[in-house]
Amino acid sequence: MYPDLLHYIQQALPGIANIPAQRRALLDELANYIRTAMADTGTARLTFICTHNSRRSHFGQVWAAAAAHYYGIEGLETFSGGTETTAFNPRAAAALKRAGFQVTSAGGMNAVYAVSFSESEAPLRCFSKLYAHPVNPAQQFAAVMTCSEAEENCPFIPGAERRFPLSYADPKSGDDQPQETALYDERCLQIATEMLYCFGSLL
Repeated sequence: MYPDLLHYIQQALPGIANIPAQRRALLDELANYIRTAMADTGTARLTFICTHNSRRSHFGQVWAAAAAHYYGIEGLETFSGGTETTAFNPRAAAALKRAGFQVTSAGGMNAVYAVSFSESEAPLRCFSKLYAHPVNPAQQFAAVMTCSEAEENCPFIPGAERRFPLSYADPKSGDDQPQETALYDERCLQIATEMLYCFGSLL
């Protein structure tokens, strides 16, 4: 992994102790799904879903992949999608870059970002899309609902074996405000810490 990202992870790990018991219970359920799926098929697929697939769902997809790699867990495939299509918000991409990921994009209305955590692994292709987009699995996956709006408005995810309501506050509330960078960094760190707890518990 890239040195700056490793440093960020090492700084995030102590925060695991502060994860509330209710969140730990949800993350333990997710870890149990991953453990069972890997035991049954050798692969676990997670699709992180929020309304616009622009911020939190990308954080989830990227950090789940990075956490699995950090702990040497093989067989994980991560995806993201939304109930609507917008764009991967550049503020969220910038937060990942500050965390130590390498992030590049050719630009455009719905830009495709290449997000990399290691030279030895292919970059993740991050762009806004519906959760049923062809690049995402149509069956044998878990739907991780990262926002309450998507959880409430999308009661059924076709093909999902399990559904996990793992909602996060939207950093969008800080857009163009003095606290913008702080809110994006806070949400990035929260999701990083929870994914590190989840995958660390698989060891």
